[in-house]
Amino acid sequence: MSSFATYLIGYLILIGGLAGAAYLLNIPAAWIIVGIVVLVGAGVLTATSRTKMRDPSDQSGSTKPPTSPNA
Repeated sequence: MSSFATYLIGYLILIGGLAGAAYLLNIPAAWIIVGIVVLVGAGVLTATSRTKMRDPSDQSGSTKPPTSPNA
């Protein structure tokens, strides 16, 4: 399973727990749904940014800029 899927599953479990707690606190269902939608969007954005693939052209591992042959 990819790290993106693992991150998203964990985030969905967290959202489910928060939605259950909001229900037990008698928060109106409309606000619970709004919170779920917002948190799912934030979860997808966070998971995407944390599991972004490295640029394949940067495999040298060097932090120095390339030098020109004339230098």
